[in-house]
Amino acid sequence: MTIATQSAAGWAGRDLGSRTVAWDERDVILFALAVGVKPDELDLVYERNLRALPTFGLTLGQWAPDELGSLGAFPIETSLHGSQKLVVHSQLPPRGRATLSARVDGVWDKGSAAIFDVSVSCEFFTAVWSIFAPGCGGFGGRRGSNVAAAESLSFATSVRTAENAAALYRLCGDRHAIHIDPLAARAIGQDRPILHGLATLSTSVVALARHRGTHPADLATLSGRFRSVVLPGDELRIDVSKTPADGFVVSGPQGVVIDSAAATFAD
Repeated sequence: MTIATQSAAGWAGRDLGSRTVAWDERDVILFALAVGVKPDELDLVYERNLRALPTFGLTLGQWAPDELGSLGAFPIETSLHGSQKLVVHSQLPPRGRATLSARVDGVWDKGSAAIFDVSVSCEFFTAVWSIFAPGCGGFGGRRGSNVAAAESLSFATSVRTAENAAALYRLCGDRHAIHIDPLAARAIGQDRPILHGLATLSTSVVALARHRGTHPADLATLSGRFRSVVLPGDELRIDVSKTPADGFVVSGPQGVVIDSAAATFAD
């Protein structure tokens, strides 16, 4: 058993503390533009009657998985964002302040890797980041549940990501170099900087809401597993499933990029 695997199980249940964050209309609008909101969707890009996209909350909680990595729970250079969950409790105001509390909900043993579930909660939402950490498994812990794939997919809609999507999204809080620096991208085997997984997920949800004829700010729950990369400018195809009815899969030029996904919207 390696030092990494000895330490992995011990992180389960760890309190990561709390952080008070503030935001204003500029932050909300920048996020909306970064995830593909159109300039004529005024209640998402204009201060008058502005509504915040619920997935904007994920930018407010990004500090938590970053904090866990910086504490040495997993190697930051090789770990990946495996999946994401979001449950909305109440709508984020366009300007506000919230205290976010974070903890490690669990650590799952996948053999050659471990998965760290990091939850962040506040009055507006609860979110869970699942971080896939190669080399941290094999400690004899529980494997966790397997995620069921959607069935009976049918084409719903498509959306093209903007060439500057990653450059914009990083200004919302996730400034990892692989999203802007060609040298950092090449170090992970990519020809150029890649789009953030959460940007891809948010962009897909906005397009899915348009397809369903609902407002993207009415998102109630969201989940999805990240499978492969998206490059800024890629066109995404969104297929919906009949089982479950709220399931969907996102594909791009590199294949399936998000699967085992589901989104519900408030009535």
